[in-house]
Amino acid sequence: MRIDEQIVLVTGGARGLGAAIVRAFAREGARVVVNYHRSADAAAALVAEVGEDRAVTVRADVTDDDEVRRLFTEARERFGAPVTTVVNNALVDFSFNGDARPSVESIRWEDFDAQLRGALKATMSTTQAALPGMREAGYGRIVSIGTNLVQHPVVPYHDYTAAKAAALGLTRTLATDLGPDNITVNMVSGGLLRTTDASAATPEEVFDLIASGTPLRRATEPAELADAVVFFASPWARAVTGQNLIVDGGLVKG
Repeated sequence: MRIDEQIVLVTGGARGLGAAIVRAFAREGARVVVNYHRSADAAAALVAEVGEDRAVTVRADVTDDDEVRRLFTEARERFGAPVTTVVNNALVDFSFNGDARPSVESIRWEDFDAQLRGALKATMSTTQAALPGMREAGYGRIVSIGTNLVQHPVVPYHDYTAAKAAALGLTRTLATDLGPDNITVNMVSGGLLRTTDASAATPEEVFDLIASGTPLRRATEPAELADAVVFFASPWARAVTGQNLIVDGGLVKG
């Protein structure tokens, strides 16, 4: 299915990386559902930017099963067809500030639970809600946002990294389970992005240090990662599933 034939749901799509993903899909002609939780104004501004004929906003907490089901129902009502592509981008409140992170001595299980709900439970909820429509369409694409910290935990964000590692495991098992339905499931893992709300607290010297360690000698921008997400939804990735593509300027190899 061509990008311009798809209906794409981007969770946490109002700001930062999510907004870049929305712009990338809209640029290629897709119709996009901009999910948000608390960022109503930002979501409305984004829809006005990309075109109200191309995008709609739907509020939902993607860690709540009932709200997720309503999200998919409302998306279908707005566009008259089921969602064919889901991008699991929503991030439970998190700040990439290594100096302020909880240490192993102070971190609480509640911190892990919050990140697991955002990375794992939300992905299961959106997948389960998307399946009937994808099976009806005979086509589905699921792309989750991961992190290169799983491969290269240069800063030990224990809760965040553990949750993303679990999401990678889920990506691979879902790919095996859903492949016969012509549904692919992949992950795109970025490094520290310059700049999103989550990375706003990161000191400039950290960005410079990361950039110096990449072959491209620069930090990755949200729009660059967004293009990789679009690739996984495109016909060119039709035989690719269960994969994790690291988009960080070559910092992490393999």
